[in-house]
Amino acid sequence: MTRSIRTTRALALSSGALVALLALSACGSRTDDEASSTSAASCVKTDGDSIKIGFLNSLSGTMAISEQTVRDALDLAAEEINAAGGVLDKKLEIVAEDGASEPTVFAEKAEKLIKSDCVAAVFGGWTSSSRKAMLPVFESNKSLLFYPVQYEGLEASPNIFYTGATTNQQIIPAMDYLKEQGVTKVFLVGSDYVFPRTANKEIIAYSEANGIEIVGEEYAPLGHTDFSTIVTKLKGSGAEAVFNTLNGDSNVAFFKEYKNVGLTAETTPVVSVSIAEEEVGGIGVDNVVGQLTAWNYYQTVESPQNETFVKAFKAKYGDDRVTSDPMEAAYTSLYLWKGMVEKAKSFAVADVQAAADGVSFDAPEGTVTVNGDNHHIAKTALIGKIDADGLIYPVWESDGPIEPDPFLEGYDWAEGLS
Repeated sequence: MTRSIRTTRALALSSGALVALLALSACGSRTDDEASSTSAASCVKTDGDSIKIGFLNSLSGTMAISEQTVRDALDLAAEEINAAGGVLDKKLEIVAEDGASEPTVFAEKAEKLIKSDCVAAVFGGWTSSSRKAMLPVFESNKSLLFYPVQYEGLEASPNIFYTGATTNQQIIPAMDYLKEQGVTKVFLVGSDYVFPRTANKEIIAYSEANGIEIVGEEYAPLGHTDFSTIVTKLKGSGAEAVFNTLNGDSNVAFFKEYKNVGLTAETTPVVSVSIAEEEVGGIGVDNVVGQLTAWNYYQTVESPQNETFVKAFKAKYGDDRVTSDPMEAAYTSLYLWKGMVEKAKSFAVADVQAAADGVSFDAPEGTVTVNGDNHHIAKTALIGKIDADGLIYPVWESDGPIEPDPFLEGYDWAEGLS
């Protein structure tokens, strides 16, 4: 059985049952070879001076602290593209929706954007629960989602382009870094949904193969704000480092409690994979200074493309605003879709899918290229340290871009995870 892109068997489930299942699920998804035959013909209109696209992000709820920034970056990219003449000489007309930090809402809004608003593609989502809730909607309607956030891997869909990191471009490099630093005991803390639970399964498998002991594994619901019990367990665990997969504003409560009990970045560093520059301000710099993050882009990346991106973002939103990895991946996703459409000379989903392989963009993070087999992109891994100025500075990077391996086929220790 190959690991190429296939369509999902989950389409037979009702929407409510599917979302309930996904909320409890901790594994990735594969898809069947046959596309759904139940989807309606596309209602996308291409005969006018504009083309509709959808932006679907949480502007309310626990994930708004992160997802508002993604919406801002998407708006910037759309403005730039329109100012340069649009896509195939058509201006982008944005239809924006609020996913409200709820997977069911994401699925409902995705359906609306596709069927009622007739958008050519949708850009957004953050949590893996939201992505998994939307996946069957896009597959059954043969539409496209551009998903901008790092995730747990073990998934590939013909109807999703993943412009954030997959496992071997973020989680594994972060563990490699800890191993290089001599860490032998790690405590795992995460939000209780798909991404953290699956990521931690991968971390545990990695640790067993690399002589690292997992001394604790704790989860809290999204939006949880009382971390006294978890942090007490952490402090008594003997951990030499923490791998943090908390999402949203739970990070504020966690790091405040972490600091309250006397834990420090020098004695028990935390590596976070969902805290970027924007979240640093929300958590409070004093609570996270010196802590580590694993991403593929920081505002401090030195390149002409990033200098232009940061300057444009600050000009639009204010000098006090910062850029971050998910924002950059979202910004990049719109330009990659533009490149695919222009290569295909068509907005039709099948044409865009066929043209995707090899499409490149000189992104702020560096040149990125679409892998047509799994719809991910090659990315350079960066470990960064949070500074007192609220920015994150790279302290380690991979030897060039890492090719995406969402099913971890290149790692013997990962056999059976998918």
